[in-house]
Parts: sequence; structure tokens; C-alpha cells
Amino acid sequence: MKLLLALLLTLVPLYAAADEVSEKKTSIEIELDPYYSAVGVYNSLTGKPIPHLEVDSELDIYKELISKFYLPRTLIVEASLNPLPYAGTLVRRHQPGFYRDMQWTSNFNAVQAVTAGFEEPWALSVFLGNVVSFDTINKAFRGKRNGYSGLLLDLGTHHIMNNTLIRDNWIQMEGKLKGEQILADRSLRWSFRGGAKFHENRHIADSFFVGFRRSRTDFKQRGGSFWLHNSGFEYVSDFSQKKLEPIRHYLVLDKKFPMKNSRMAFTLGLGFVWTADKKYSGPLSNSAAGTKTPNSFQFILRPNLEF
Repeated sequence: MKLLLALLLTLVPLYAAADEVSEKKTSIEIELDPYYSAVGVYNSLTGKPIPHLEVDSELDIYKELISKFYLPRTLIVEASLNPLPYAGTLVRRHQPGFYRDMQWTSNFNAVQAVTAGFEEPWALSVFLGNVVSFDTINKAFRGKRNGYSGLLLDLGTHHIMNNTLIRDNWIQMEGKLKGEQILADRSLRWSFRGGAKFHENRHIADSFFVGFRRSRTDFKQRGGSFWLHNSGFEYVSDFSQKKLEPIRHYLVLDKKFPMKNSRMAFTLGLGFVWTADKKYSGPLSNSAAGTKTPNSFQFILRPNLEF
């Protein structure tokens, strides 16, 4: 882990030096969200700007990204923070009385319901792959109009379990197809991924995972298909690397409610996180915490405001 971190850190000054030669091939992108905020440095390995893609349909975007998956033309180094999930750990640690009062049922803690689903408070990411840009009305955050396909490496120092921050150096490797397109009449976000996650903490099981996410908001069209317009979903399934047994299922379904005469939408997500006791062992297991139920189940309630 330490050797890998050292190698990654050496990459940054190398590409920073390359930027002195050609400023056009390097850019900084910012993403702000209560659940995921990030700052990324984009560097073109070909010396050319990120290519622009003219597409008419969502299917055309997927086809283009998949066909160029094997071409590593862009390097991205990104630092991210999950604000609300991290805030949940602070509430449980510094306001234990309030946190206990939010336990309304055995499967519903209000603080955990709003922050569940994220297993780390922050991360350092390195992406190597293909990036294309789309037409968009969002000029402030250029990263929100890009599509990505390639390999992603994530590193972190802590793990979140039931709003408790646990020391754990972890590394995650995955293949990913991701993007976001913001037009005058709609916003489209998608993410399809699969990979493996390794933990230095021996009480957290190493895993394989697959994940799917799609979200679409239509600001002008009020009718149409209930599932395709103004709705979204995210599903992630984790399996243990030792026996390929399911150790975690995460599902969130959300519905969008666009506001009249405004390009904003209130989003309400409902779902759950199911975690098998085999995901944790020793002092982190449910049995060590005095819980008789071998597996845990937590409802998710996720309100948000989309711009």
C-alpha cells in the first residue's frame, strides 16, 4: 500500500511538468454535491483537447464510450469528499444522545438513513481511459458534461460502518463507464462499474462488486414513461473474495419533481442497505456488538435538490 501511494504521488509532478509545455491539455474540474464533492486534474496523454461528441440519443453515448474503452487517452487525478456521510460519523461520535434519539425503529435511524450507502469519507482516485465531452448548458463545471470509460483506482484511509469511522487503508480497482450530460430540457447521469476492493483491516472482508446507476430528469416533459422520465436508480452488490458469497446489497430508487419555471428539481430517494455479518469479523461483527441478528438491514431516505 505504501509503495503504491509513493508511485502515485510521483505521477503528479510529472504531469504537472508536462503542463508547462502545453496548458491546453490540462484542466481542473470541480463537482459539488452534499453526498459527493471532488476536485480533479485532467491531463490529455495525446496532447490534444478532450474530443467533443455529437450524439442524439443516450444509446449513442454508451456505444461511443464502449467502443473506445481500450484507448487510454486521458489521465485524471481526483480528490473527493463525501460530506453528508462523513457528517453522520461526526454526529454519532460527538452527539451520541441525539443519535440514539434518532433510532426510531430497529431498522431505521434517521441520521443513518440520510447518510447510509457510502463506505468511505474521502478518497484519492486515479483514472486512466477515454473521456469525451457533450453539448451542455452547464458552463461553470465542465466535468459535468463528460463521459468516461476506462480503469479507475481509488485509495483511502478510513471505512464507514454504521456511522462509525474505522481506520482502514483500502484500495479499489474497477472498470467504469460513467458520465453526465446537462441539456436545456433534461439532465442524464449514468454509471456502470465492476471491480474489486481490498482492505488492510483484517476484520473487513475483501470483495468483488458490480454497480449500476442511471438517473434522468426532464424539466419540460411532465408525462411519458414513469420509469424513464424524472426517475433514477442505483444498485450495488458485493461478494466476498474468499467464497463469492453475497455480503452487501445496496439499492436506491429515486423520483424527481421538477419545479415550474425553474431548472431545479426536488429528488427523493428510497432504498435499503443489507449487510451480511460475514462482511465484518472480530470486534466489528454484529455478535461482538451484542446484536443477535446475524445480518443488518437499514432503510435509506435520501432527499436532495438538483440544479
